[in-house]
Parts: sequence; structure tokens; C-alpha cells
Amino acid sequence: MRALSVLAALCVVSCRPNTPSKSPTEWSLLAPSQTSAWQQAGIPDEGAISIKGGELTITAGQPMSGAKFSHWATSGLPDTNYAISYEAMRVEGRDIFGMCTFPVGSQQSHATFVIGGWGGTVTGISSIEFLDANENQTRAEQAFENNRWYRIRIEVHPDDLRAWINDRPVVNASIKGKKVSLRHGDIDHCLPFGFATWNTTGKVHKVIVRRL
Repeated sequence: MRALSVLAALCVVSCRPNTPSKSPTEWSLLAPSQTSAWQQAGIPDEGAISIKGGELTITAGQPMSGAKFSHWATSGLPDTNYAISYEAMRVEGRDIFGMCTFPVGSQQSHATFVIGGWGGTVTGISSIEFLDANENQTRAEQAFENNRWYRIRIEVHPDDLRAWINDRPVVNASIKGKKVSLRHGDIDHCLPFGFATWNTTGKVHKVIVRRL
């Protein structure tokens, strides 16, 4: 009987189906293994980009420069119920730095979190119902200093978008039943995910995407 019990236990273990491996819940997009996934955005007259020591530098363009992460879909990153965290610094200039473009719900819908726009102080989401960050309910103002890191967090949910700067809430917008799209112009060169500057040299590091 003891032999039969042992045999039965072995059968249970050996016959148990393989448990599928869990999909990743966190990605570090500026890790050394991800460097090759970053490319120039291809914006006309943009400045050069470079990655060194986990830090992405975007040199000022005339007027816009950008970098894009081309492996979003192939890496299995989510399109909703996720958070993006990073730190951004304006090195030279007085306008947009660390501006982030990201998927919202699918690979056919994207938005941009603007930092330091329209003269250097405006933050917000472009675009909701075809209104830019400077025009819609997400518009806010904040003074930014050059050569200082700012902590950014963006959350994408099915019905709303949220964002924080240095742990201070700056966006809490309902998008239920609303059209979310990119501002008309060269920002679409940053798809499916990327960063951009405007007449400004900026740096970005510690870029982490997490499932929520």
C-alpha cells in the first residue's frame, strides 16, 4: 500500500501541467539591454540623442528633437492600467523638456505629457477632445529650474489619466467617452513611446514602466 501511495504521489506531480511563466510586471527602458531599442525620432532638424550610463540626452533641435523606443509592442508592454516613472532635467533652454508620448488604451491611441511648454511653465496632456495641454482641463503652471532633476509619474487607466511632478498631482483627467490623440505636428515621430524637447537640451533617466 505504501508503494502504491508513493507511486500515486509521483504521478500527481509528474502529470501536473506546466505552469506558464508570468509575464513581466516591470520594465527598465534605459537598462543596457534596452539601449538598441532607442532611436532618433526622425523629426526634421532635430538634435542628436545619446545614451550613456543609463541617461538619455536629447540635444536641442530647430525647434524640436525626439527619441523613440521602438520595441514597446514586441516587448509586451501594456497599453492601459500601467504607470510610467522617470526623472527629467532641462539642461539648456527655457521650454519643453522630458515631454513623454505614450499609448492610451491601444497602439492606435496616444497622448503626450507636456512639461515646461508655452514659454517654460505649462504642464498638461495633449490632446483631449482635440484640445492641447495649453487649452484643456489638464493645464497647470509650474516654474522649472535648469540642471535640476524632476520626478515624473504618469498613470494610464481605462477611464482616466493621472500625472505627478515631484509627488505633486498635476493631472487627474477623465477620458471616458473622450477622444485622446496627439497634437498635430511632428510629435507623431515619437511613436509608439518616446521623449522630446522644444528649443531645449534635456536629459531623462530612471525610466520604468509598471503594470498596475
